Amino acid sequence: MSRCLASQDVPAPVSTRSTRSGPPSYLTTSFTVTSDDVTDGQPLKDDQVAEFGNTSPQLSWSGAPADAKSFALTMFDPDAPTGSGWWHWVVVNIPASATKLDAGASGKSMPAGALETRTDFGKSGYGGPCPPPGAPHRYVFTVYALKVDKLDLDAQASGAMAGFMLNQNMLSKATLTATYGRK
Repeated sequence: MSRCLASQDVPAPVSTRSTRSGPPSYLTTSFTVTSDDVTDGQPLKDDQVAEFGNTSPQLSWSGAPADAKSFALTMFDPDAPTGSGWWHWVVVNIPASATKLDAGASGKSMPAGALETRTDFGKSGYGGPCPPPGAPHRYVFTVYALKVDKLDLDAQASGAMAGFMLNQNMLSKATLTATYGRK
């Protein structure tokens, strides 16, 4: 994006507060994300790690809200020693007809119209884990079901800007969290 967002360009915030008890509505759907390559709570395979294979994993999703007009995907490390985490992968404008990304799809075989935006590595596309030595980090894969066909972002949009737009346009989200650490 080459301009700042004017106040009229910013969508109204999506409220996660409710007068009823229980979790926010975006967490109550049967929307799920699964993977042939990533197991929730388990370490990522070497193929997905930056210094070994740096291959984007296979991901599938199901149970999205019927009114979803597009999807987006992020991979985020909340444990990176930056004070603000680390964006490893950001994909927006995935068509509503898509239900998966194949292993190695990043930069090669993304669904038509999908856009990979800039990560904290300074370029678009998948960037596998590369944490400093120490405790394992968490890598959160989140698939967002969105109420819009397309987000007004370009390939240079930051993870933070994409995250803002995703949260403003989210119908539901599903997550899968893996780990990786180096000694």
